Amino acid sequence: MRSSVNAIIKILAIFQLGLRFIFDYIVGRRIFWRGEKMLGCGCFSWSRVPDLMQPEPEYHSLPDPIPLWPQGSGFATSRITLGELEVCQITKFQYIWGCNLSKDGKHGVSFYKPIGIPDGFFCLGHYCQSNEKPLRGFVLVAREVAKQQDCSTLNSDYMPALQNPVDYSLVWCSHDGGDENFDGCGYFWLPQPPEGYKALGFVVTNKSEKPDLEEVKCVRANLTDTCEACRLIADTHSKSSNIPLLIWSTRPLHRGIYGRGVSVGTFYCSSNWSTREELNIACLQNLDLNLHAMPNMDQIHALVRHYGPTVFFHPDEVYLPSSVSWFFRNGALLYSKSNTAGQAVDAEGSNLPSGGTNDGEYWIDLPYDSDRENVKRGNLESAKLYLHIKPTFGGTFTDIAMWVFCPFNGPGTLKVGMMNIALSKVGQHVGDWEHFTLRISNFTGELWSIYFSQHSGGEWVDAFDLEFIEGNKAVVYSSKNGHASFPHPGTYIQGSSKLGIGVRNDAARSDHIVDSSRQYEIVAAEYLGDGVVKEPNWLQYMREWGPTIVYDSRKELDKIIKALPAPVKYSMENICNKLPLELYGEEGPSGPKEKNNWIGDERWLSEVVLHDEEKQCKAGVVVIISSSRVTNRGNCWRPDPEKRPDRLIAVGN
Repeated sequence: MRSSVNAIIKILAIFQLGLRFIFDYIVGRRIFWRGEKMLGCGCFSWSRVPDLMQPEPEYHSLPDPIPLWPQGSGFATSRITLGELEVCQITKFQYIWGCNLSKDGKHGVSFYKPIGIPDGFFCLGHYCQSNEKPLRGFVLVAREVAKQQDCSTLNSDYMPALQNPVDYSLVWCSHDGGDENFDGCGYFWLPQPPEGYKALGFVVTNKSEKPDLEEVKCVRANLTDTCEACRLIADTHSKSSNIPLLIWSTRPLHRGIYGRGVSVGTFYCSSNWSTREELNIACLQNLDLNLHAMPNMDQIHALVRHYGPTVFFHPDEVYLPSSVSWFFRNGALLYSKSNTAGQAVDAEGSNLPSGGTNDGEYWIDLPYDSDRENVKRGNLESAKLYLHIKPTFGGTFTDIAMWVFCPFNGPGTLKVGMMNIALSKVGQHVGDWEHFTLRISNFTGELWSIYFSQHSGGEWVDAFDLEFIEGNKAVVYSSKNGHASFPHPGTYIQGSSKLGIGVRNDAARSDHIVDSSRQYEIVAAEYLGDGVVKEPNWLQYMREWGPTIVYDSRKELDKIIKALPAPVKYSMENICNKLPLELYGEEGPSGPKEKNNWIGDERWLSEVVLHDEEKQCKAGVVVIISSSRVTNRGNCWRPDPEKRPDRLIAVGN
């Protein structure tokens, strides 16, 4: 009897706990959805639901530990001096607040503050990233470099490098303006700097009170540089929110070899920003011209041996790479307007015209004898990667640009839905230079991302989304015939991927490989000084590596259109105006030093809205922000209607 009573009591207790759990769940959900209604994109109100805790962030790490690099210089010492400031890269964070961008909660963004800041260093702003990837980013923290007291420092006009903000302005919050304070929502604060100083990032809180003035520091204006918004992280306009907000990552405006802007890693946000307006936050500037954090020669070799990717060419690739010297030794000829007979090029390219610009006076071509087809096919055994080592983000990162040379670029294949149409000549040319670039943090020597060059543009791929073949060595896939670089195997469409219309780029593994960790040659590293790296003679050749080819592409495309079924013809005629420029003619390709990314940053498709004046360009005008041959931002020009279709392209740099 007693056992039966105990059993009943246990059942009632369990039932009571179940009711309590359901009650707590409903209350919690009501609070959660109320927050979501306020924001319009899903407020994570963890502070109001005690049973729910923000999980520990999933940090990304490379497959293998980072090795001990050879000693020397300031590379991989965790701290970099920028002049009056010393900075440290923080990659560990504490969650502050987040929001959903979809009902299923799979798409959203989270905001973090840096933790583990070394003594004496100060935060400059908070960090934001998408929830769709592992947590991997950084923000810089800074301290003023200690210096001896002298007359200048004792002067009453002396201004310290770092100062607290005088106040904060509320830029945006997810609160709906009701009477009840809802601390679980997000509040975005812009530090108000003292006169002569600039803010470098925003502060995010989940409470309505202003942040402490000690939370971040502002930096003296002459130690900063201009930054710009680049990749869009989140846009709540798509949720029909009454309180819209757009969030971008930021980067220095002045980049490349001679740029001194230093990325702080913070984000930019606004509900009404125009691309014509300067941002109200800045980045840092490296005033130390020695760039002491860049790797020395021993460290460069160690980096390449540790990170050098394996390049896979397509199993059906016919036009493989070779070394430049193999190309010259096997019959390459130099032509000029004054010498149409052609002149043999020696193995080192010492008889090539050196310096100057691409004036169209000279070009290289294949031999016109029985060796022509053999040279077209390249020579994989001799192939190597030609390395250009250069500073970026003011010497806080190192870019290792790896150039590969193919004697010939094959014709393309047009994809129209389920149909694949081999083009007989369109796309082929002599002398194909392609590249990919490793970006490495000079704070630690960690591989941060790889840039994959793809014809007129390309993409940066973070380390967490790379495919690794051995340790920390990534995989690079070279597309069939065109040799564009991709991070994963598959078929990539150069054109309209949504419609499945454009030129195919097929990438796959095969036995045709080049291991850049072994098969490489360092051809340039200007920051090391004169004489440290002897640049090869052929690198100084600024003219064309192949003859100019003009295709009668419209005639070939018209033949394709006529052969299509009637229902498809009209669509095909429309898409012909959306095909890549490469299909409408090929100038002789230029060498690595003639590319604007030799001294500048890599090119990638811009996600920032075009300026108002760019939007107003009339039909028939091509708007180019940057390309391999046109570099003026916002430059509008009218193409020849006989050679190119009327269309709008926007390639950002």
